[in-house]
Amino acid sequence: MSWIADSLPDEATAFLAHLDVEKGFSGATLQAYSKDLLQWEEFLQTRNKTCASPQDIVRADVHAFLVQMHKLNLSKSSMARKLSSLRTFFRFLQKQKIIQQNPCTGVRNPKQEKPQPGVLNVDQALEMVQAQLEPSPRNTRDLALAEVLYGSGLRVSEALSLDLDDVDQGQSLVRVQGKGRKERLAFLTRPGLERLSQYIALRHAFEPDLREKALFLGMRGGRLHRREAVRIIQRLGQIFARAQGVSPHTLRHSFATHMLQAGADLRIVQELLGHSRISTTQRYTHLNLDQVMQVYDKAHPLAREKDKNQDG
Repeated sequence: MSWIADSLPDEATAFLAHLDVEKGFSGATLQAYSKDLLQWEEFLQTRNKTCASPQDIVRADVHAFLVQMHKLNLSKSSMARKLSSLRTFFRFLQKQKIIQQNPCTGVRNPKQEKPQPGVLNVDQALEMVQAQLEPSPRNTRDLALAEVLYGSGLRVSEALSLDLDDVDQGQSLVRVQGKGRKERLAFLTRPGLERLSQYIALRHAFEPDLREKALFLGMRGGRLHRREAVRIIQRLGQIFARAQGVSPHTLRHSFATHMLQAGADLRIVQELLGHSRISTTQRYTHLNLDQVMQVYDKAHPLAREKDKNQDG
């Protein structure tokens, strides 16, 4: 458990172990929680308190922590994430009967604007994923990655965690491990399958270790790093979509937006994106209320009955 800081009290490490073993959180998420709790613990010690005595912590401590974060010029989204970490931590302590009151109760998230992720138009997306580059293992890999991100709507973490065995070329599917280690099947488009097949045929050129299972490889033969994947998509976006700041998330967001614009059902898009709640999909695809009501009117039997009565 390398993501657990050595200086954290037992109450915090027990909480992180709970998130790992029972909740199945990813390593990156666990590391973020560990970092937040370590920062919280360091702050508490300036007030002669500690997570080891959580019953002494009160709401004023949480407010003071947020004030300090503000003074450190943390973004409102970062402050909200840290507050969410504390809420979850104290809920765990309540369930364990260690504390009776959650000191985060009544503490509101900092108000913040929620900018929507960038989205390419259909022409830009097609220009990017159908691009032609000088044939090479590296270029073939880059184009295959872009095709999978846009054609299948994967998170970059999902794409980079794919192993060779996760690809079913015969069925045009990939087995994806999403958030919370939940598995789902994602479809490959025909061009996506072709790009991926071309890359797999050249994968040996990266000289991976025989035990390396990763699908997408870096130049040293190991699993492709997230930072390099981001640079790949930025480069392709600049060259072919003629857009600045194109990221893997831009391609995922474009996938969802274009699906909905083409008439795909909201629930289907939710399933394809791997969202556990439809409200997440709704925000992600910046649907307006009229679009949501249209889905409701088409799907709900009482809504259809109302239309029949109006026609009669």
